[in-house]
Amino acid sequence: MASRIVLNSISYHGSGAIDNIVPELTARGYKKALVCTDADLLKFGVAEKVTSLLEKAGFAFEIFSDIKANPTIENVQSGVEVFKKSGADCIVAIGGGSVMDTSKAVGIIINNPEFADVRSLEGVAPTKKHAVFTIAVATTAGTAAEVTINYVITDVEKKRKFVCVDTNDIPEIAVVDPDMMASMPKGLTAATGMDALTHAIEGYITKGACVISDMFHLEAIRLISASLRDAVNNDPSGREGMALGQYIAGMGFSNVGLGIVHSMAHGLSALYDTPHGVACAIILPTGLEYNKSVAGSRYRAIGKAMCVDGIDSMTDEEAADATIAAVKKLSADVGIPADLKGILKDEDVNFLAESAFADACRPGNPRETSVEEITALYKSLM
Repeated sequence: MASRIVLNSISYHGSGAIDNIVPELTARGYKKALVCTDADLLKFGVAEKVTSLLEKAGFAFEIFSDIKANPTIENVQSGVEVFKKSGADCIVAIGGGSVMDTSKAVGIIINNPEFADVRSLEGVAPTKKHAVFTIAVATTAGTAAEVTINYVITDVEKKRKFVCVDTNDIPEIAVVDPDMMASMPKGLTAATGMDALTHAIEGYITKGACVISDMFHLEAIRLISASLRDAVNNDPSGREGMALGQYIAGMGFSNVGLGIVHSMAHGLSALYDTPHGVACAIILPTGLEYNKSVAGSRYRAIGKAMCVDGIDSMTDEEAADATIAAVKKLSADVGIPADLKGILKDEDVNFLAESAFADACRPGNPRETSVEEITALYKSLM
């Protein structure tokens, strides 16, 4: 079966990468940008690192920051209206997954107005035109939304998240500058970092995995495992390793899919506003245990990438268990809770299980599942 790989046309990596933003815009003849970001990035001066470059160059822009941590249909609709009124001809997205996802949806709808009903973008929507030209500037090391063909929107009315998969939404240019991530607080660094690890691990064991995606995912697991603890302590080398590792994970999973860990995490964020990375980190060991009977033979390579001591001499069963233990330890070391106590309510379990089963990530899971089995997984975490 043929494998499809979709990546940014151009990406910039390393300290000072943001200096390439203005030259890329002016070289293409763009005149005004809609700068999509969030209120906190404005408040703490992170977005200013980019907007000051635009100002210095005399490049016109307007700011849109009405974006929630779990972006909603209403956020997207507001962004579309602001873009139309602003006279912008391009987008500069500055933020983490929430900003990137909103920007993708806005850019798609502007160039494909027949999809103005945001819900119509769920799944694999048959859009005809690429989104508005976008430069995506990452401020978190986790979602890799700057390199993926996916975005996730919250339907507040129906209390669910829906995943959109569209090759037309990928930003033309990604800017991954660790200096943009230096001000991230420890908790956010830990959560987004564990999200990145979940991307890499789920992407490595998903049904759609291929040789190229395996290459990306194993290197991402190595970089993230080696860098996350230091990044949480704001060590520059840890920040740089995480910036690169999360992007490489995105290069992989965007093209081959994920699994039930993400399916189950989406519902928690939609219902309780739980940070996505925290939800993924809590569920990941349970998901690995669940999938061990089908994908356990792949866990040894994950463990080796995480530098599990003595894994070469272990049996497959021992190697799988040691790998799951290493994931749990990394999660605990960066302060992630071990379970969903205080988050998950018993009366919501059935609804969440049904939502997870219907989620677009679920079909990629290596083990076939059911609403009943997902229900049992949620309950095991309470």
